[in-house]
Amino acid sequence: MSRTHHILTTICLVLFTIINSNAQKKIVYRYEIHQEIGPAMNRLTQKAIAEAEKRKVSFIMLDMDTYGGTIDDADQIRTALLKTKIPTIVFIRNNAASAGALISIACDSIYMSPGSTIGAACVVNQEGKLMPEKYQSYMRKKMRATAEETGRNPLIAEGMADEKLEIDSIKAKGKIVTFSVKEALKYGYCNGEVEKPEEILAKLSGGPYVIEDHESTLAERAVLWLINPAISGLLLLVIFGGIYLEFKAPGTFLPIALSLAGAVLYFAPLYLEGLAANWEIALFAVGIILIII
Repeated sequence: MSRTHHILTTICLVLFTIINSNAQKKIVYRYEIHQEIGPAMNRLTQKAIAEAEKRKVSFIMLDMDTYGGTIDDADQIRTALLKTKIPTIVFIRNNAASAGALISIACDSIYMSPGSTIGAACVVNQEGKLMPEKYQSYMRKKMRATAEETGRNPLIAEGMADEKLEIDSIKAKGKIVTFSVKEALKYGYCNGEVEKPEEILAKLSGGPYVIEDHESTLAERAVLWLINPAISGLLLLVIFGGIYLEFKAPGTFLPIALSLAGAVLYFAPLYLEGLAANWEIALFAVGIILIII
């Protein structure tokens, strides 16, 4: 009887130790931006931060690898990161260029993997050509203001988006600041070089910490996929291609059915995300009806 009691006591102690250990671990809530900055990544950020704040986690970690994207979405992501009361960390897996640099600078701590880079934040069009001064000025000051907010050298941040600016020993006129890991460490734009995000946990005080990944629902993943610019463009092609084919072969109804299905898939996620207003959808529907008439 005493042996059985001893075994049960041991099991209870082990279970208590495991439960107590898990309870003491603090959460680093991680989500990924591994594609072009756009509405999908903006939505993901808003959802991840809202969930992190709801769960009162210790840190938010952004796993970053992007060449950039749209300024408005990047600015909304930047603003959300600056506003949250939870300390933020970015792990630059490979690239944090352009809009990715702006978002990275908005985080409290920056960690970079070997061979990664950060910078080159000039505003360019789809052909890679510089946009007019109005856009460049806006981006320069956004970079500077973000660096000021997170305690980094604002002149360097501005130099990532201003080829005319000169910075002694860092940047010559006509060049844009892009840092390697060693350079970022030297000038205060990187807190440490790590191979993988898990290595960051040992550098955080007040641990132990455990990483938990943001899990999107099936519906959220579907919306993220549908509002991806590449998928949106394909749906537009289906919409107008269906209309064109219906004109070429009237009465078949299959092309127009595909067009209507494409329109639903195109507008539904935009409407749910507040990216398309009622009047815009109504105007599109009226246009389709007029074309059919």
